[in-house]
Amino acid sequence: MTSSLTDRAHFDALADALCNAEGVDRVSLAFNAEASDFLRFNRAALRQATHVLQAQATLGVVRGARRAEASLVLSGDLAHDTRRLRDERARLARDLDVIADDPYLLLPAAASLSTREDAGALPSAQTVIDAVREHAAALDFVGFYAGGPVVRAYADSLGSRHWHRVESFHFGWCVYRSADKAVKTAYAGTHWDDAVFAARVREAATRAGLLQRPPRRLQPGAYRAAFSPAAMSELLGALAWSGFSLKARRTGVSSLMQLAHGDARLHASLHLHEATAEGIAPAFTDDGFVKPASVTLIEGGCAIGTLNSPRSAREYFEAANGASPEELPEALSLGPGTLPHDQLLATLGTGLYVSNLWYLNYSDRQACRMTGMTRFACFWVEDGELAAPLDVMRFDDSFLRLFGQGLVGLTDRAELVPDTDTYQSRRLASITTPAAVVEGWRLTL
Repeated sequence: MTSSLTDRAHFDALADALCNAEGVDRVSLAFNAEASDFLRFNRAALRQATHVLQAQATLGVVRGARRAEASLVLSGDLAHDTRRLRDERARLARDLDVIADDPYLLLPAAASLSTREDAGALPSAQTVIDAVREHAAALDFVGFYAGGPVVRAYADSLGSRHWHRVESFHFGWCVYRSADKAVKTAYAGTHWDDAVFAARVREAATRAGLLQRPPRRLQPGAYRAAFSPAAMSELLGALAWSGFSLKARRTGVSSLMQLAHGDARLHASLHLHEATAEGIAPAFTDDGFVKPASVTLIEGGCAIGTLNSPRSAREYFEAANGASPEELPEALSLGPGTLPHDQLLATLGTGLYVSNLWYLNYSDRQACRMTGMTRFACFWVEDGELAAPLDVMRFDDSFLRLFGQGLVGLTDRAELVPDTDTYQSRRLASITTPAAVVEGWRLTL
């Protein structure tokens, strides 16, 4: 393979060779590629270094209401890949003779064009290794870095051409104190700054020092709490599993049914959008639909819209709005509030500072009731100061109550939290959220 896999010219050559309809009504080509560095650290030393260059093409053919598609991993040899994809296109065209009509097939009616090329200032692998050696050598530092260009593209025989190439990185790490006591921190973006990385390592080290204090043991009950943006992203991510899906709403399995029916209401300061224009996800789907810049999901605490995939849109006679087949958000954005970001702990006063959550699930989906565990460095706060680390606790509470009558406020600065999943390939999804202070967060054990 060659580095051309992430270049526009390589994709355009494939599209020109394949997107002509011979014996079918439509041919489409969805293209994913990346050139990523993966670095794994343990005790501030490099343990694993990998560079991944890969690309995959998904070819689709349509005749009437019948559609067939297949995905192939590309070699980077343009002539070789073109031959393989042409052979696959011919096989798919033959398969259409034995495929049943799809009553919910919906595709774009006209051609569309878009281009986004975000060139970053990414560090070399050696730069990251040197930064860890310089700033974390004295720490029990465990981390994972992923960075490089990621490409999403689409073309079809109607004349559509979409190109999305973003250069970004994500570096997540833990500074361990002992046993299960650690501080988790992350640094993500498009432009590496060694000073920012160093400052975040120092902050993590300072908080790790607080973990040597005797832990505060809490009894089950309701507590005032401050959620970091990382903790908020876990809560919003769980809400997204079914909360905004058109099909989930119409079939009655959405976790936000009470909100949709007007039986519950979130705080009036809560505004939630699928903000594609503000995130890192492409502004088009694998079927060639153009995504709106923003879809309003919750406004002033009330349910407004849903994410409508083409199939659900046709099934329920609604307009498609660029949602994936799973109808999951890819650029979920919670609007900031008015609490000064640097006054989060002062606003909390006395209560819990929650840095991370995990193992989230629904204990009662119809009531939008979630359960999960605190993780890493969560602290008891007294008079706006971190006082003592907390033992791991389980919570069980309704999102509707917590961010309805329980919401004290949101901070005035939102943070983009990228999806760090690297299974099969890096993701281009994110949640943008401020921190929050709530009253009466219910811990169970």
